[in-house]
Amino acid sequence: MSIKRVGIVGSGIMGSGITEVAAVSGYEVILRSRQQHTADATVAGMEKSLNRSVEKERMTAEDRDAALSRVTATSDLADLAECDLVIESVVEDLATKKHLFTELDRIVKDGAILSTNTSTLPVIEMAMETGRPDRVCGVHFFNPAPAMALVELVRPLTASEETMAEVRAFAEACGKSPVQVKDQAGFIVNHLLFPYLNNAVRLLENGVATRDDIDAAMKGGCNFPMGPLALLDLVGLDTSLAILDALYNEFRDPNYAAVPLLRRMVTAEQLGRKSGAGFYDYKKK
Repeated sequence: MSIKRVGIVGSGIMGSGITEVAAVSGYEVILRSRQQHTADATVAGMEKSLNRSVEKERMTAEDRDAALSRVTATSDLADLAECDLVIESVVEDLATKKHLFTELDRIVKDGAILSTNTSTLPVIEMAMETGRPDRVCGVHFFNPAPAMALVELVRPLTASEETMAEVRAFAEACGKSPVQVKDQAGFIVNHLLFPYLNNAVRLLENGVATRDDIDAAMKGGCNFPMGPLALLDLVGLDTSLAILDALYNEFRDPNYAAVPLLRRMVTAEQLGRKSGAGFYDYKKK
């Protein structure tokens, strides 16, 4: 089946970024948020992003207008019924995602692919909530989706070769570089990345070095564009904690056990950029 119409469920950072990627790549996109005003706000944010691309001469005004014309914002899940591919990007909570997949299976046409942008949760758990487990997989974009080239294609035990070939073709048509990985917690990137981030918090908690020196060391010593503590703030400390917990629950490896400081900061709602404060302060002076 040729993918022409893409549904995006979730209007957060990832949902909005994937919407922009798909629309710019020529796909008709139905963006669904729980409330119409948040869906509309996401489209308005996308317009601002595309305006910056026009100003920097990365795209023409005509291409911007064409991309915007391909996006429909809605609060009604039923509007996704005729989509060929649906990508959910809601809260990183398995129970919430499983319930959503049950609803999507009931609403979306037979033969369509239902996928998740989860960064670490087991895709098979969502697949088995549907009557089409062979048409369920993970399509994991990275933040910010318009800029990041990688997409992890996560294959649960039930997914067909045809399904994986179709999502690979979609990712490539979006100008991305897809890699396929089996369905296990953390996939490739987070499996390797989060022990590193967790240990950076451990260094800070143990007083081995200051926040600024830890980040400066990894930027200067490893040529990373961003230090680990700044990266945690960008990802979100709550999201990072959820990923570490999922990794620990699957593998029981102490290296994935979240450092107490990280858990306490989440309890204090110091979540990073999204809350205005984390390891760094982002509140407007």
